[in-house]
Amino acid sequence: MAVRCLIVDDDDGFADVARDLLRREQIDVVGVAADSARALRLMVSARPDVMLIDVNLGDESGFDLVEEITGVDGRPILILISTYRLDDYIDLPVPGAAAFVRKSDLSGTTIRRILVDAGQRPG
Repeated sequence: MAVRCLIVDDDDGFADVARDLLRREQIDVVGVAADSARALRLMVSARPDVMLIDVNLGDESGFDLVEEITGVDGRPILILISTYRLDDYIDLPVPGAAAFVRKSDLSGTTIRRILVDAGQRPG
């Protein structure tokens, strides 16, 4: 079974490129959301294994979305993504997020490694 992924990013261009890249690397992209409300709806309906959440969602914060999802039972693995380094934002790891990945380093291999590190069996 393929890894099911939900991309949460308000940059349509990046979301399209990421979706195409991940699909070529056998990651099943089950949806794309540009804001927290849609991301939460898709999380429930599409049941992804992993969510890639951009740190900066326009007027919203990916950190806030991670915090909101963290308490949800059966939640997917949460991976923060950004064009910037994590330490450009904060000095400490983000509770609830399994990892932080720069957008330029995103790949199916990276996602599978993070799932293994988080104790999940990738598809």
